[in-house]
Amino acid sequence: MSIMRNEKANARAAAKDASHERIVSAAARAIRRSGYDGTGVADIMKEAGLTHGAFYAHFASREAMLAEAASRACAETAAAAADVAASVPPGKALEAMLRTYLSPEHVASIEVGCPMAALGSETPRQVPEVRRAVTRHLKQMIDLVARQLPDWGQPGSHEQALVIVSTMVGALFLARAVDEPALSERLCDAALKHFIPAQA
Repeated sequence: MSIMRNEKANARAAAKDASHERIVSAAARAIRRSGYDGTGVADIMKEAGLTHGAFYAHFASREAMLAEAASRACAETAAAAADVAASVPPGKALEAMLRTYLSPEHVASIEVGCPMAALGSETPRQVPEVRRAVTRHLKQMIDLVARQLPDWGQPGSHEQALVIVSTMVGALFLARAVDEPALSERLCDAALKHFIPAQA
């Protein structure tokens, strides 16, 4: 009898975990697509295939969901950048990361792209948990870039990584903001040309 109860409890826990995963995944896309303020609980639950009433079985508040969604969005971007770096010889990793980050595909993929470029102007007004998730991601991104630099470990490498990441995010943000495709492309190309020759 206790075995059956345990099996039912395990099945319920697994179903709840799967539902939670769907909610967070939907919210991570939605915040990048519509912004924090444009992401409503009802829409997320509908996208996840769940009822609105089920939300509070997973989160204490909308802000708690947004914080977890921000963490997920950041983790997805960090994993993608690490995959790019690992897919090429070490001396080519930074170039590959820059080309991928500033590619037309990334410019067009706001829903699954870098959350810092998608949400940067909104983040200062968010709850501390959201800002903490973004801060952790930014530091990881800076560290990943710094590790690709020829002078990694030297005093100037961290500062150089700060400049590279700031330029990457700023160029992507502006490339998505403008309504002229040619200008959008030039913004990304200019950033690439500024950094890539030094890595050749």
